[in-house]
Amino acid sequence: MRAEPLMRTRIRVEQDVFTVRQIGREVAREVGLESQDQTRLATALSEVGRLLVGAGRDADVVFTATLDGVPTLFVEMAHPVSGDSARLSAQLTQVGRLVDTMEVGDGETGTVVRMSRRLPPSSPALIPGRMDEIRERLSGHVPGTPLDELTVQNQQLIAALDEVRAQRDDLARLNAELEDTNRGVMALYHQLSDELEETNRGVVALYAELDEKSVQLRAASEAKSRFLANVSHELRAPVTAIIGLGRLLSDESSDKLTDEQARQVELIRSSATDLLSLVNDLLDLAKAEAGRIEPNWSDVDLKAVFGQLRGTLRPLATRPDVDFIVDEPAVPVLRSDEVLLAQVLRNLLTNAIKFTATGSVRLGVERVGDDVEFTVADTGTGIPPELHERIFEEFYQVPGSQALSGKGTGLGLPYARRLVAILGGAMRVTSTPGEGSTFVVSLPVSP
Repeated sequence: MRAEPLMRTRIRVEQDVFTVRQIGREVAREVGLESQDQTRLATALSEVGRLLVGAGRDADVVFTATLDGVPTLFVEMAHPVSGDSARLSAQLTQVGRLVDTMEVGDGETGTVVRMSRRLPPSSPALIPGRMDEIRERLSGHVPGTPLDELTVQNQQLIAALDEVRAQRDDLARLNAELEDTNRGVMALYHQLSDELEETNRGVVALYAELDEKSVQLRAASEAKSRFLANVSHELRAPVTAIIGLGRLLSDESSDKLTDEQARQVELIRSSATDLLSLVNDLLDLAKAEAGRIEPNWSDVDLKAVFGQLRGTLRPLATRPDVDFIVDEPAVPVLRSDEVLLAQVLRNLLTNAIKFTATGSVRLGVERVGDDVEFTVADTGTGIPPELHERIFEEFYQVPGSQALSGKGTGLGLPYARRLVAILGGAMRVTSTPGEGSTFVVSLPVSP
């Protein structure tokens, strides 16, 4: 570390303390310390000098500056009395706050007090070639009398008092502004608290109303499910009986009917069959809504399921202009419920066959990420985009749509979607009027 000597002086008598104070302030000014830092350094020097002179021995005072690393002004005061460091350390505790560092120790020639103060970045000492000028001005400095130093101290004290008073006035002003702000904040806090309390009361009341409505809705849903289940169960027996009686009347072993009677009996059987289909759909939907359907998980052979669907539904695709296509499954095995899965796919395929006059109805399956997606695509009448969600409502049918074979009840798609949800999957539809529809059933590989 490169040290630049600035000045050296000696304290012999009490009057020299004033001289050291003046020299310290002048050195601090020359190296660029601010006015308050000059006063702090000068005060620290005078206090240390006073204590050293009080011990009855001389003291050497050396000012140096280091310009490498962190530029710092150092002051070393050597006192030729050993073993005095403990006493001085205790007496200089308050003085040490005036400088950056203060160390008191026993050197080879006696007690040594070292002080330091960091130089500002704008210090003239940091400019190359300026140290010689600073040393020359310091060597030509003539210390004033104690009276001069007292005058300077008084001026510094007055300036410090003015600064303290200004700070006190600023603090009082800030306190007044803070008090006004606090009053405003408290008023706003009370207002917000009142509004929040009122809002909370409204929210609590709303939650209570929602809970009540939820209970009522749950009760209504359970009542609807019970009604559907009971009505469906009670209707199945008489409807089945009507179908059986119609079949008995038209049997060849019975008395021969006239053509009109045969037509009427066939009309009765057809109507009873449609009614039985509706009753069965209602019963299945009621079971699904009541949560009474529990999946029977197993490894489903999709090739066997697709083969069964191909065999049972091909007789329904009797129109020559419609190709009924069941692709070979790209996924051989899936963990699911075979009965429920087959029911969903049969429902979608039957629906597609009903509304497709020309083109094709196709069933396929593929692996997509962690899911398996079943696709039922047709080239039928299509569904407008705004009705893509409404077709999953009970008893809803697309306005203007007419099944080409059989009659729809509006319960097949809602029931299929509930079964898909029970299997842990989801169903979506994309459709364009006049171009056809595509239903996608997405099921997890590991439910």
